[in-house]
Amino acid sequence: MVGSRRPRGEQPSRSSRSPCFLRGRVQASTSRRLTVALYPEFDGKVLVATGGASLIVEALARQFVANGGSVVLGDLTTDHAQDVLSDVGDAGRFVRTDVTSDADLDALLATAVEEFGGVDFAVSAHAIFGCGYLQTTRQQWHTSLDVNVASSAMFIEKAVPLMQARGAGAAVLVTSISGKASQPNRIVYPVTKAALLGFGRNMAQALAPLGIRLNSVSPGWTWSRNIEARYGSREHADDFAGEFHAIRRMAEPEEVADAICYLCSDGASFVTGSDFAVDGGYSAMGPEALGQPYEKFPVIDS
Repeated sequence: MVGSRRPRGEQPSRSSRSPCFLRGRVQASTSRRLTVALYPEFDGKVLVATGGASLIVEALARQFVANGGSVVLGDLTTDHAQDVLSDVGDAGRFVRTDVTSDADLDALLATAVEEFGGVDFAVSAHAIFGCGYLQTTRQQWHTSLDVNVASSAMFIEKAVPLMQARGAGAAVLVTSISGKASQPNRIVYPVTKAALLGFGRNMAQALAPLGIRLNSVSPGWTWSRNIEARYGSREHADDFAGEFHAIRRMAEPEEVADAICYLCSDGASFVTGSDFAVDGGYSAMGPEALGQPYEKFPVIDS
């Protein structure tokens, strides 16, 4: 039965594989950061995530598999698929996925059912960063809203009956601190992330009676391939972005992945409809945290 739990030890069907389907070929190797098994409840569970080519999802996959689970990752690009599959081994699958295609989302979720027996957790982590500031076209707005908001909603909706079939589940949206604070020269991306936060609150209310929790994480600046391409080195990127964060550095992808794991875990069983700011204090800082303004003006002695 679709979505039913496969008995432990029973081998999944391999009969219907997409030509864009990739599976791990080696057992889990040493990860980029020491991964400690903290969540025994993940043993035998299945997590499906979009944005599979991102460093956050790669870190999430390693953490989840280290705790005994299996992962199915989807992304439009497969350039870095083997990076994560070499770490998670036979517990991972990667499916080329255009999130704006319902057929592709169906195929991504179907892979989890066919290969691992069902879906326990759904993580929407895909995004595009949009375009310019005051030169945005109507079509660019439509594209960004479709990818970042509508496609996230469709992915979660499609995962719901599969999680129900497992008896319960949890979903996590990867939003952004950009959805909570205005930023210079950026409009489209922050607006889509703010919309995703609103979707999360309302969807959590709808899913609660079904035994499914939904939360979100809002990362601050987080090390990624895009940031590496733009700033070159981690040190240079931290020099630029560190002052925006109370901790004075950007996040490691693993630190965001850790928060996602917690929200999927039994430890978060009473947490739904919440957003976790994994932002190193970005949202706690006001403008006075930058530049020490009190030192710029003389103090009148009384």
